[in-house]
Amino acid sequence: MNNVLITGATRGIGRALFDGYAARGDAVCGTYRGSQPEGGDWMQLDVSEAGAFDRLAANYAADTVDLLVCNAGVYHDKGQALDGGYPAPMWADSFATNVTGVFLTIQTLLPKLRAAKAGKIAIISSQMASSELAPGGSYIYRASKSAVLNLGRNLASDLASEGIAVGIYHPGWVQTDMGGDAAAITVDQSRDGLMARFDALGIGSTGEFLTYDGSPHPF
Repeated sequence: MNNVLITGATRGIGRALFDGYAARGDAVCGTYRGSQPEGGDWMQLDVSEAGAFDRLAANYAADTVDLLVCNAGVYHDKGQALDGGYPAPMWADSFATNVTGVFLTIQTLLPKLRAAKAGKIAIISSQMASSELAPGGSYIYRASKSAVLNLGRNLASDLASEGIAVGIYHPGWVQTDMGGDAAAITVDQSRDGLMARFDALGIGSTGEFLTYDGSPHPF
């Protein structure tokens, strides 16, 4: 049984992963921002709030984190116009959640990842992080997901000597509130693929950017 912590686990891919690990028998803790969900182990955490990380360090009871899934994210700029859109506060809030929040979560839980001896970090990015695939629009979301991809790659380099593997993942275009009803795959398909990727993650594959089905994703 592994200790698994998933940020942003109340809905969509995060909730599917929470339920998947719970069903498998792992000790899974999910984080939430608003009202606490019923059933299971939950911890309040707003990753955009700097003061929240002291509470995370104090309140997460497990001695180790075998798998940390950084899933919490926002997509505020969908449909924004290049002329007059993308206000500065939207940039600040998006980066606070999608980039800084990921780094501070990992930094806070490093002692517990180290205690696991072979801890793993899974960062949910997006195909919209790719510099090779650049169709335009959604500048804030694309920039933040590109930044967290870069963050994950550099963390993989720094943590490899400690036996901590870092993977970065595109979960697919998923039928969630964010992805919309027209998306290509179901939440369950994304979850099953991601769980298989996380199981396979190790030092030999650290730093890779993969899709949910295991395909290498263009950087």
